[in-house]
Amino acid sequence: MTNYARISLILLVTSCLSHAQEFRPLFNGKDLTGWKGAGYEVVDGTIVCTPKGSNLVTEERFSHYILDFEFKLPPGGNNGLGIHYPGTGDAAYVGLELQILDDTAEKYKGLKEYQFHGSIYTMVPAKKGHLKAVGEWNHERVTVLGDRVKVELNGTVITEANLTELEQKFPKHQGVKRRSGHISWCGHGDPVAFRNIQIADLAPTTHAEALKKQGFTPLFDGKTLEAWKVEAGSEGHWLPLNGVLKYDGKSTAKIKDLWSVKTYGDFTMVLDWRWNGLGPVMNRPVINAEGNETGETLKVEELDSGIYMRGNIHSQVNLWNWPVGSGEVYGFRTNKGLPAEVRAGVTPKEKADRPVGEWNHMEITMKGDRLTVVLNGKKVIGNAQLPGVKPTGPVGLQHHGSSIDFANIWIKEL
Repeated sequence: MTNYARISLILLVTSCLSHAQEFRPLFNGKDLTGWKGAGYEVVDGTIVCTPKGSNLVTEERFSHYILDFEFKLPPGGNNGLGIHYPGTGDAAYVGLELQILDDTAEKYKGLKEYQFHGSIYTMVPAKKGHLKAVGEWNHERVTVLGDRVKVELNGTVITEANLTELEQKFPKHQGVKRRSGHISWCGHGDPVAFRNIQIADLAPTTHAEALKKQGFTPLFDGKTLEAWKVEAGSEGHWLPLNGVLKYDGKSTAKIKDLWSVKTYGDFTMVLDWRWNGLGPVMNRPVINAEGNETGETLKVEELDSGIYMRGNIHSQVNLWNWPVGSGEVYGFRTNKGLPAEVRAGVTPKEKADRPVGEWNHMEITMKGDRLTVVLNGKKVIGNAQLPGVKPTGPVGLQHHGSSIDFANIWIKEL
């Protein structure tokens, strides 16, 4: 890592961790709820790998976060922590594997530098000598922020990496290109034990002061839902944590969406969003530039949410994983009674979504009955007309049961 990258990592981590983070458990101490896989068992409040243990994988996907856990190694014990794991394949190559290993064992005397505990397997060696004695509990903290990864073992930083630099150094490694995925334990049949597994979800960094100077005000303060109407049955399902608004897809409310307390006319709204869970694989239509279905379909992971504008469920900027891409206004595109130019206008010019699980940045502007949507720096909808759209109304965070994260929601009235 260059000195510049190291300084950037320190500044980024310091910025994100300047106040206490709120952690949530990834393991309830009783069973493997929230995890998938076989060959692990729960013993006295710990997860223990059995002789048949291989990969134990979280159901959720993660991007920006701090992972905290404790582990105990038997003599010669070998396991691993997979991050950015897509869910199948060898985590060391399709994702990243951080070594969990009793590297003091005689049988490992010939280890390569990148095989010692805490190393990013095949790429980044860790500092040695900070494991506790075999049979004692170790504490490890892994911080993942964009392309930055940091590993702390028992209070000492043992690994730091810049994934963008590693991409250039190891161009054939698939996992180093990823910026999100599942977390997994990568077992080798040794009875390695884990406990107190918890995570702090973090929002992507934003330039709050610059937004304020431009006249934006926050619609989500990062801590509460004061600006939103929360229906009975949605409590605890729309959950603010460390600047992230997490929705688990399980609200029992009659109105499961969140609507702003305030109404808006003309506005520009900016927000970040990402898919944190899984969806079923389904066939979804290919849409042409005119907004018509071509008859061709593609298999995609069905994920569906959206941003309502001015209190109308039809004037919805879709967030989804369909071939057409996010930004489409489905209620207008599919209305065959509207002029062809209107339906074409609300069809995205390209699919600008980042890979599922990564954060996306969106800017939505409504002026009169005209809509512009910029997704990840690309204008996907440009000055499209929404005939008959209401002049004023609240904005809403919509979903169709998919679990999703929102962050950095700001709005400016025009």
